[in-house]
Amino acid sequence: MFRDVRILDGTGAPAFDGDVVVDDGRITAVGDVSGSGDAAGATVIDGRGRVLAPGFVDTHTHDDGALLAHPGLEFKTSQGCTSLVIGNCGFSAMPSGGPALWASSGQEWNDLDGFRDALANNGGIAANAIALIGHNTMRAVAMGDDAKRAPTGAELDRMRGWVEQAMEQGACGFSTGLIYRPGRWSDTDEVIELTRPAAAHGGLYATHMRNEADRLLPAVEEAIRIGREAGCGVHISHHKAAGQPNWGKVVESLALVDQANASGGDVTLDVYPYTAGSGRMIEYFDLKNPSEELARVIRIASCPAFPGYEGRMLVDIAVETGETLADLVRRILTAERGDRTICIHFIIDEADIEANLRHPQMMIGSDGIPDLKGKPHPRLFGTMPRVLAEYVRNRNVLTLEEAVRRMTSLSCDRFGLVGRGRVAEGMWADLVLFDPDRIADTATYDDPKQESVGVDCVVVNGTVVFDHGTHTGARPGALLHYREESRA
Repeated sequence: MFRDVRILDGTGAPAFDGDVVVDDGRITAVGDVSGSGDAAGATVIDGRGRVLAPGFVDTHTHDDGALLAHPGLEFKTSQGCTSLVIGNCGFSAMPSGGPALWASSGQEWNDLDGFRDALANNGGIAANAIALIGHNTMRAVAMGDDAKRAPTGAELDRMRGWVEQAMEQGACGFSTGLIYRPGRWSDTDEVIELTRPAAAHGGLYATHMRNEADRLLPAVEEAIRIGREAGCGVHISHHKAAGQPNWGKVVESLALVDQANASGGDVTLDVYPYTAGSGRMIEYFDLKNPSEELARVIRIASCPAFPGYEGRMLVDIAVETGETLADLVRRILTAERGDRTICIHFIIDEADIEANLRHPQMMIGSDGIPDLKGKPHPRLFGTMPRVLAEYVRNRNVLTLEEAVRRMTSLSCDRFGLVGRGRVAEGMWADLVLFDPDRIADTATYDDPKQESVGVDCVVVNGTVVFDHGTHTGARPGALLHYREESRA
């Protein structure tokens, strides 16, 4: 039981004072329950006026492998996250055989049910997850990672079958990463055909669009077209206008989303609250002619080939080594394991982040890459508290009630996490207790693996997983089924 808390129920309604009772994984009472007394042996948590909200949903993660490698998910639960959307940007845990950071886990599976079993065999997970099936993974298995062509009819049928199977086993939709290999070589019609099975099950098309820079607007139009022709909702991942010449275009891009929705479309988005992105460095450069403009804003996060470069800007390394930026990029990326270099690129305008956050259909996704070696992007540890500290408390871009709605009920409704995202009787007890005056991210680019402050308690399916800075070791989470009430 939580006593004496300020309850933000996740709907955007004003906070109210009361108590919340949890029993057998669910919320059984909300409000003034002082007359009922405390059940014998029940745990009572004194909220002391702090805010109790539904657990936060990270709508854009790459935690597929982390569910096995780091099942305690400490970097997520310490933020208040109780549910994660995995399988983004076209990369997913199924079908097996695709490009994956978790390929050396020692377990094998063929489909989403097999992955679910692998998680159970590994002792479970600390938070809930819901899965997308990824286009890049499927295409690599069906066609090879360097297939610069359209699929044959048989290859398309095979991929379509994987989407159908994943949806039957509880996936929430189909994802693409159309700037990445091998998805970049697909055309719009291929994507539409592979989205149709997800649409038939009421699922989503989630996309890292084909372009987030000079051709941002045509990319948004393509995403909207795919959803319209396949007959399903569209979710645009980590919406941004990359590169200084494109700053401000998010206003036009959001206007396209509004026009689509006003015309009967169903488009939502997510954003991370940082001016830098992150990803595999090899995906961003043409090795024949590396962009020095891009190289000037890149910092190395992890680099198996040259670990001494981690945490440093390419421009500083180039000065030290006497190389041109183009030669340095080529040397890093062509070295043994150079293709596993993760970089951080400073390409986003703060004004665009604020414009994104003001949009009512905008959710929050960290896009964190759970490679804990080196110096990962601080968004892996700090995304949710940063929104509440910087954009709610410090800048007043959002009210606290609205920010919590975006992180909870809006996200749960969109990704089919039934029975979650609200503090109400009968809902699953995914809860976070935090101090709105103190919550803040502490992870920085120089020291990124730092847990946030101000998150007091995190509960997943009725079990405490984080308590005043201590991870309990409990793993009550589940790989959920789309639009189903059950835990797993």
